[in-house]
Amino acid sequence: MHEMSLTQGIVDICLQHSGGQRITTVVIEIGTLSGVVPEAVEFCFSACSSDTLAESARLEIRRLEAQGRCLDCSTLQPVERLYDPCRHCGSYALEILSGEEMRVVEIEVDD
Repeated sequence: MHEMSLTQGIVDICLQHSGGQRITTVVIEIGTLSGVVPEAVEFCFSACSSDTLAESARLEIRRLEAQGRCLDCSTLQPVERLYDPCRHCGSYALEILSGEEMRVVEIEVDD
């Protein structure tokens, strides 16, 4: 399960930027085309944060819908799956603009 190593990376990033303070909340964004299962990250978070300053932190996961632009007709549109055709002209020349990312957006710490 690659979500375990991804989640460990999330915890490591949070600990590096916490200033040595206890982390209370972690907010991450996961794109719908990222290949990452949010429920698996949520499950792994408690194991990866155990015995760290993030141990009792609340994890908030925001899903980012994928967006693309057709390179033939320039239509902006939501993308449900990689390699879907353009909804307007049927072309398969879609440029993915968002939805493949996974990032830490916010870290809250105790004062």
